[in-house]
Amino acid sequence: MNIRRAGAQRPGVVTWVPRTAVALIALQLLVRAVLAFHGYFYWDDLILTGRAGTQGLLSASYLFDDHDGHVMPAAFLIAGGITRLAPLDWIGPAISLVVLQLVASLALLRALYVILGWRPVLLLPLTFALFTPLGLPAFSWWAAALNALPMIAAMAWVCADAILLVRTGNQRYAVTGVIAFLVGLQFFEKAAVIPFVAFAVVALLAHVAGDGAACKTVWRSGIRLWAACLAVLIAWIGVYLLVVDQQRWSFDLGMTSDLLLRSVTHGIVPGLVGGPWDWQRWAPASPWATPPLTVMALGWAALAAVFVVSLVRKQRIGWVWLAAIGYAVACQIPIYLMRSSQFTALELAQTLRYLPDLVVVLALLAAVGLCAPNRETSRWLDSSRARTAVVAVGTALFVASSLYSTATFNTIWQDNPTRSYLQNGRASLAQAAAASDAPMLDQEVDPLILQRIQWPENLLSHVFALIRDRPEFAAATTDLRMLDMSGRLLGAKVTWVRSMQLGPLPSCGYLVQPDAPARIPLDGPLLPSEWTAELNYLANSDGSITVSLSEGTQVKVPVRPGLNRVFVRLPGAGDAIDVQANTSALSVCVASGPVGYLAPTE
Repeated sequence: MNIRRAGAQRPGVVTWVPRTAVALIALQLLVRAVLAFHGYFYWDDLILTGRAGTQGLLSASYLFDDHDGHVMPAAFLIAGGITRLAPLDWIGPAISLVVLQLVASLALLRALYVILGWRPVLLLPLTFALFTPLGLPAFSWWAAALNALPMIAAMAWVCADAILLVRTGNQRYAVTGVIAFLVGLQFFEKAAVIPFVAFAVVALLAHVAGDGAACKTVWRSGIRLWAACLAVLIAWIGVYLLVVDQQRWSFDLGMTSDLLLRSVTHGIVPGLVGGPWDWQRWAPASPWATPPLTVMALGWAALAAVFVVSLVRKQRIGWVWLAAIGYAVACQIPIYLMRSSQFTALELAQTLRYLPDLVVVLALLAAVGLCAPNRETSRWLDSSRARTAVVAVGTALFVASSLYSTATFNTIWQDNPTRSYLQNGRASLAQAAAASDAPMLDQEVDPLILQRIQWPENLLSHVFALIRDRPEFAAATTDLRMLDMSGRLLGAKVTWVRSMQLGPLPSCGYLVQPDAPARIPLDGPLLPSEWTAELNYLANSDGSITVSLSEGTQVKVPVRPGLNRVFVRLPGAGDAIDVQANTSALSVCVASGPVGYLAPTE
């Protein structure tokens, strides 16, 4: 089958349309660069950097980690490489965001050119895709961008290759299409939709061109691409099921439908006219769109106008609209089934970070729709100064609206406590290393930076793993220090959540020897957590002891001769502390002390 580009191209158009397209991409990159360099590490970004600092970059455990339901080895590899080159330096991630956006934008331009050629109408879907705020959240958050941007680049590339394969019969497009699909899967499992999107785009292009059996024709003409992609997909599904814990799936259909409706009313529809204009944020959550009624009404009006005009102007356009609506629903339902429950806030649907692929699909489907033949009764919509003026003004207003939404997003995205915490933390750790040779007790970062559910990536030893000018992190220390909620170094003490009961031996407490371990009862039980114990002891020589809660992990603690004190981090639960001497001839007397959390002494 031969799917030809629709529309003849005047010689002059071939000159200014590509130049304008390149200028639009350059403007988008300038805007996105400002957003990228004004951003900073946020939440999952620190999980990526922490794992890069504590695991081998080429190890299977690192590359094929279940990252909150994602399988993304290539994203891990890029994040790890950038992190190793410049730990906790935002310049590297910011540059990578701009580069990935350039690749995605150029891939989309190629796909639009393959569909439309250098017709002026190419600039309409391109402008929408480049500037709509629907793609902002997934771009600005580094961890999300490492998923989304390579995926949409692969999507646009495979769609273009599929069209060229069916159009020319050149089998090299089947090879490059499969490679692009495989690359996309390495960044984001959602790339599994790419072959289906590509098939739909090519089939719809054949349909609007007048092929009555478009699906059958496209399947036969591109069988090598479709078969190879399906084989790759089946293999990748096997890998995904081996890596990912499927217990996180929810089947709360009511909440899923509510989230889907909210994403349409507060996300997609306002985004069609450059909304939402306004964003809100409660740290540590990511920003969510809060469009005023004005932009929501404008979005619905614009959608209705485009729908009516397209039906009046174009033939065989119905299936294109159904595909757009279907993908808008299908691209979100699996995510909401994984992320939602009866306790999920509807603002999740307003974060918009699940919509960048929808932007590309809408742009490609718009290009396909523009290839449909005009109706004889719509000659009044033919090219004229009035039509040109209306399109130019509408496009300019859309870009202006989008840039305003981008500016408001940029402002609220910078409200991020991570920057000051990491900068203060680096300076504090350098100060701690200069002031004492003692290791620093490993501890959790402030919950606004990473919460306990991200353990162990929320520990200082992971967040600051690759920083050179710092003390060693350990499970025990003789010099108790902590970082406060802003990352400043403070002297610390252990709170008296529980206390060790007095021992039975006068002037000793509990005697611990290699052949005589001791169990020190607490004055009450401890729930599972990361506890810190203050051990006051008297030892007869250098050596080590093993300490643990009665239901917890064992920690090896060095001891010195004489009367000393050591602070030990004890993960677990229970109502007693078990102490075992490891060194031959070592005798240790352990007195009473507190077990609790760290608190500043100041």
